[in-house]
Amino acid sequence: MQIVDLRATTVTVPLQAPLRHANGCHWGRFVRTLVEVETDSGLVGLGEMGGGGESSEATFRGLKSYLVGRDPRRLEELRFLISNPTASLYNNRMQILAAIEFACLDVMGQAWGVPVSEILGGRLRDSVPFAAYLFFRYPHSRDGSGEVRTAEQLVEHAQRLKAQCGFTTHKLKGGVFPPDYELECYRALAAAFPDDRLRFDPNSVWSVEEALRFGRSIEHLNNDYLEDPVFGLNGMRRVRGKIRTPLATNTVITNFEQLAANVLDLAVDVTLLDTTFWGGIRPCVKAAALCEAFQLGVSVHSSGELGIQLATMLHLGAVLPNLTFAADAHYHHLTDDIIEGGKLHYEAGAIRVPTAPGLGVKLNRDKVAEYSELYKRLGSYAYDQDPLRPGWTPTIPNTRWADPADARIPKIAH
Repeated sequence: MQIVDLRATTVTVPLQAPLRHANGCHWGRFVRTLVEVETDSGLVGLGEMGGGGESSEATFRGLKSYLVGRDPRRLEELRFLISNPTASLYNNRMQILAAIEFACLDVMGQAWGVPVSEILGGRLRDSVPFAAYLFFRYPHSRDGSGEVRTAEQLVEHAQRLKAQCGFTTHKLKGGVFPPDYELECYRALAAAFPDDRLRFDPNSVWSVEEALRFGRSIEHLNNDYLEDPVFGLNGMRRVRGKIRTPLATNTVITNFEQLAANVLDLAVDVTLLDTTFWGGIRPCVKAAALCEAFQLGVSVHSSGELGIQLATMLHLGAVLPNLTFAADAHYHHLTDDIIEGGKLHYEAGAIRVPTAPGLGVKLNRDKVAEYSELYKRLGSYAYDQDPLRPGWTPTIPNTRWADPADARIPKIAH
């Protein structure tokens, strides 16, 4: 079996409302690049990568000469071909590699008639539990709906999600408003769901001192962990030594060198494995095995997925024996998807692992065309910019917080 073609298509899919985070905002939509790897057997595997637009499409086109004629089953060979560690100092192709790995695993599963989870060692669970990923949200510019700015709005939004999806873990993305204000919101969330689990993520923008103050204030709550309160292993290590809540990260442990450094001098308790950031599903499985050996926790990270990447997260979650935390997903904020059958469904806070061969999802060509045209009309957006704070950027540690009393509605094209 040989690769005969590589195609990339960028789409943008609407969100229920703009999602605010410590570095800016998702401007009412996700931009994703869909990848198709075609083989001489007629099988086509699917991959997905965040953002990119025309530049990502050009990058994938540039890799055709690397891949055409190669065997998609020889994933280790492809890893060094695309992302040799020393060459990667200059070409930084890790996320490109991940999308191609997804597609090659999809092809292998289709060729062998088994789901990707069986190629990875066999599933241990048939569904993967997820947390309600909660954001402070701007109102939708069309009708003003969907705002989450106050504690009352946050609790109401979380209650709706719990009723719709069955979540029993609630994660709040912070780092937007002053820490004391976000602490009030987090406490309100805890009071509304006294029997559920909680987690908080300010995206690494606090100082160590602020992290200690906040961390000590929430120690009595049902926390899974405090995620990325500060940036850097040394800062995380300082915080970890002075609070009782476990620390988690998806920013300071994203490769095996960082994981080894953490094992040798512990700074983080739980590593959030991202199938894109780590360069594919297989590196995440390897990293989870190392964490298992050293009794460190793991979970599955979300970087803003459509159905293809969600499938990779499900197959990963299915095979990890040490997955004791609910996975993250932005998925419930989407209004639609580009896969056949529409969005995958939550049942009791979990999503079933696909059982069809390969990743178990197929492209809905009409939806791909629709959202490709929408991308061409709207273009990309500045993930690290806030539509109502032009020119703003956070410092690290940050002191430039948004005003929680600001009820303006951003004018965003859609």
